Amino acid sequence: MKNICVVTGTRAEYHLLFPLLKRLKKDPELRLTLVVTGAHLNGAYGNTYRDIERDGFLIDAKIDILQKEDKIHDINTAMSKAIEGFDVFLSKQRPDLIILLGDRYELLSVAIVAMNYQIPIAHIHGGETTEGAIDECIRHAITKMSYLHFTSCEEYRNRVIQLGENPDRVFNVGGLGVENAKNVKLMTLDELERSLDFSLKERFAVVTFHPVTLEDDTAEDDFLKLLQALEQTDHLKIIFTKANADAGGLRINSLIDAYVGKRPEQCIAVYSLGLVRYLTALKYAAIVIGNSSSGILETPSFGVPTVNIGDRQKGRIQAQNIINCQVKTEAIVNAIRKGLDEQFKDYAANAVNPYGEGHASEQIVKIIKQVLYTSNINLKKQFYNIPMNQ
Repeated sequence: MKNICVVTGTRAEYHLLFPLLKRLKKDPELRLTLVVTGAHLNGAYGNTYRDIERDGFLIDAKIDILQKEDKIHDINTAMSKAIEGFDVFLSKQRPDLIILLGDRYELLSVAIVAMNYQIPIAHIHGGETTEGAIDECIRHAITKMSYLHFTSCEEYRNRVIQLGENPDRVFNVGGLGVENAKNVKLMTLDELERSLDFSLKERFAVVTFHPVTLEDDTAEDDFLKLLQALEQTDHLKIIFTKANADAGGLRINSLIDAYVGKRPEQCIAVYSLGLVRYLTALKYAAIVIGNSSSGILETPSFGVPTVNIGDRQKGRIQAQNIINCQVKTEAIVNAIRKGLDEQFKDYAANAVNPYGEGHASEQIVKIIKQVLYTSNINLKKQFYNIPMNQ
């Protein structure tokens, strides 16, 4: 059996990995080794490793890296702890392949360790662009350290090749989020209400806002503008899902708690809804608001109007249900009003998700097995040059 190591550090990343983890776990020719790190192991972010265990997955290792605060120094310290912790783990456990999804700073640390131990890396969601976050350069750095690439659309496949990766090792499989949207059994609205102990009979929004890490400590000011915009929106209940473990995320979460504390009948805040509740909330929401990648990757599958605020996701391919706006209170108010307009709601309902048909995990496992069982992996990669128009 080939040993496939998968690393997850956040709830969003785990939700995307969920169908792939299920498929790897069931495959008789593969052994899944699951390593959990980052926000999953921190009480400030909900100890979401428990969700993974409730889903029936065995966690082979927990590597704790986060610090008590989330200043830039603390992020750097977390990255160094990740290198140290994964060095210990990978020096003993030499998997045949390690799978990394996305662009988190902790995954860059894992990629560095795997590269030094000459463990092949399969990277999911490479080639994408997010101009407002450090994720942009982290994503491309992981691409250059990886051997296999699974992109979510053809444009991103082309970009990975543009970075010098051989087309024979770059595969457009679509997005795992689309697979979840198509296949996960969702709750009824009544079941969602009971699980949250919160009435959703009125129209409601799902709000997720993360720090924009390539801006100079703007998280608090930016989020306050969003809260001011929500104050000007009548008859809208709100489900806040809290920010992730980026610099400034804890401050956003404290602002959420303060806001919800004054409006317990209107708002609720959770660290993580979990996959089923989150997708159910997207299905029934009147609107999704924030700057999360989920607003771009998953909401089109539900045809829900989505307000994407600021530059954090700038550069990603978008469906027609997305409304982009600047981080200004008036602009956010106008975008929310447009999203709640019946004419736009009808328009958004016809959105086509550009991230595939929902078969990503099947294709990934098939390709991984083909490579591991029939090919000789040579990590001495040649840079693939493409002709440049003069």
